[in-house]
Amino acid sequence: MSTIRTFLSSALLFAGIVLAPLIVSACSDDDSGTTPTPTENDAVFIKDPAKRRMIYSLVDLEGNGGRIYEMTYDVDYKLDEALNAGITGTTSLMNFVATHLFDSVPRPQSLSLAYGAGCSAFACPDATTGHFIMGRNFDFNHIDPDTKERKMIPVIAVHTAPKGGKRSVSFVDGQFVKYESGFYTNKRSDLSMLMALPYMLLDGINEDGFAISVLKLDSLPTRQKQPGKKDIFTTVAMRMVLDRASTVDEAIRMLEGYNMCMDQDTASYHFFMADAQGQYAIVEYTPTGAGKHPTRMEILTGNDTLRCVTNFYVSPTMLHTDQGGRSLHGRTRYNNLRQGLHQLGYQVDATQAMSLLRTVAQGPDGDQGSTGFTQWSEIFDLTRRSVTMNILREWNKTFTFGIE
Repeated sequence: MSTIRTFLSSALLFAGIVLAPLIVSACSDDDSGTTPTPTENDAVFIKDPAKRRMIYSLVDLEGNGGRIYEMTYDVDYKLDEALNAGITGTTSLMNFVATHLFDSVPRPQSLSLAYGAGCSAFACPDATTGHFIMGRNFDFNHIDPDTKERKMIPVIAVHTAPKGGKRSVSFVDGQFVKYESGFYTNKRSDLSMLMALPYMLLDGINEDGFAISVLKLDSLPTRQKQPGKKDIFTTVAMRMVLDRASTVDEAIRMLEGYNMCMDQDTASYHFFMADAQGQYAIVEYTPTGAGKHPTRMEILTGNDTLRCVTNFYVSPTMLHTDQGGRSLHGRTRYNNLRQGLHQLGYQVDATQAMSLLRTVAQGPDGDQGSTGFTQWSEIFDLTRRSVTMNILREWNKTFTFGIE
């Protein structure tokens, strides 16, 4: 799943959230005494009872495995305010979360947040059912800088149903805000940053069968500056289209209305999207010259070579560049996906789709770089509006998610 350099790969928001290991109170901070607290971990900056109930409703889908959780996010995450805030990077995104979604604001400090990964995605019809499918691997290797060992992440499935918007389920790598496997009940992690989940997504699908994923590119970060348009950050844009777009065409029109800005990142990203009508597209932001930040939005679709994507530009304008046609980042995975899709006549059933993802999955041994391990693999059934997921290359254990 070659997608983004995950935008939240840093410590929890502020110094107050990067809490040293401590035993925190299991009691609620509100006076009602009714907030359930099935974990001893506190959420220091969250006082509102509804928010706390939501935070403490997180479900471990393996009982006590600490690897995959599910939550229904049922409070307002203020998308309109986020779209008007001019968010251009991880710091401004985290400032927005602190000032708009927290109940008390920590003392701000410079944030160390990251966003990046190496992934793979494709879309095609299912020949047996007539359904439309999108497949996706999310690859990211979180390495402890001291021990050099791989950190185990928690996957969080986030259900949202915004007022006036579309219901969806999206997926988050908790390590991007320093939540490691088992964080929810480890008696030391502060849970306040769960309020940021709607803006931490890496991929997702909505009630109309529109799905989107994001993948990393090796280029300067995108910095569009068209007059009259508001700035938008990668994950805020993904939240916007999941909440408001029914089709690929609608999502593209929405993205065209904003300046995509990744000011604090070190790379750029492209989107792969598909819908229940069988449309699919790759959205890339390309530079207009060597050494320039990407500013030109390109929409790529309409032929079978663009049914899949990994971690290099596929735009013809990037054919003779080190980030496009000459790039080796994800090239083998891309070639394997294209070959597999071609051999299957660009029509695959769910089993064949997962087999394709297995052929391009990464790890557990080998590359110890940022893109060297497949954290999860998904088949989005765009017609049925459902997702089947395998984590950590455990192909015989599947999790299924619908739109709630």
